[in-house]
Amino acid sequence: MRILLVSSMWPGPDDPDYGVFVAQVSDALQAMGHEILPAVVDHRGGGKGKQGRLAIDALRHAVQGDPDVVYAHFLLPAGGIAALAALAGRAPLVLTAHGRDVRNIAENAGIRMATGLAVRRSKAVIAVSGWLRDELHRELPESRHKTEVIDCGVDMMRFAPRDQAQAREALGLTDLPGSLIVYVGGLDERKNVVRLRDAVLEMPDATLLAVGDGPLRSELSASDKIRAVGRVPHEEVPAYMAAADVVALPSLVEPFGQVVLEAMAMQRPVLATEVGGPAELVTPATGALADPYDGASIRAGLERAIALGVPNPAGRSVAAEHDLSVQVARIEAVLQRVAS
Repeated sequence: MRILLVSSMWPGPDDPDYGVFVAQVSDALQAMGHEILPAVVDHRGGGKGKQGRLAIDALRHAVQGDPDVVYAHFLLPAGGIAALAALAGRAPLVLTAHGRDVRNIAENAGIRMATGLAVRRSKAVIAVSGWLRDELHRELPESRHKTEVIDCGVDMMRFAPRDQAQAREALGLTDLPGSLIVYVGGLDERKNVVRLRDAVLEMPDATLLAVGDGPLRSELSASDKIRAVGRVPHEEVPAYMAAADVVALPSLVEPFGQVVLEAMAMQRPVLATEVGGPAELVTPATGALADPYDGASIRAGLERAIALGVPNPAGRSVAAEHDLSVQVARIEAVLQRVAS
């Protein structure tokens, strides 16, 4: 197939971690023999101008590239742009919902109308978790008959188990005391990093290592029990996860939980929010779920996860069910079905 892929998130020179989960699906489809026509945004910031350039690229590919199917990640703005491209190229449309794009529907009438138009134009909609599917059905009932759950998968080779002591030595983390709790993601309010910090500060024998950046980074410098290393290239993330006793992602809401899946693949226990997709992944054998608004719940969850120990092979067994090759084969089947 010739696939016009439209995404408002894509790894770029200055933002190599931006939309990695979309790029890995694209790479896998290409490895399966499909031609990818990319119309993507590969940097943060830029305002409305970057969406205008995305639209120009998508329409150019639609008219000149003769795609068999248009495949968009995020319902809006990428999905709306993709709907126009599908119309221009006379090709069927498939949308993938990731999270914030669904929550935005409830917050703005204009967004609801534009998203509804894109969903109605689509032949199929993919949601990355059952929780997100249900949210989408609640907001746009017209999506009920065309939505299925397929996540973006985890690269089981990239996120293979590694020796913990060697990882800590390579990263210069041998001086950190107690159990090492690693957080990977944006340092913002939704990711709940301040409550995670407070929970760790109350634990007598634990250290928090935060990998990522964002507006709350300054909140993670109050103690020698907390270390913020900033954003790192995606290929370096497995090393930090390997160093962990627990990988924590206690977001206020997490539509899927890619970080959780990656950590489980590396045989690391996890602490995740009970609100959203992680509840579909995490079992008592692989980690703990916590009420993200309750610091005591987060602390207790961290302690339960630590008690599971490293390595934790139960996590990799669950992650294997979401292997990248398996999930992309399911995506391929959807694209082939609508293109036929």
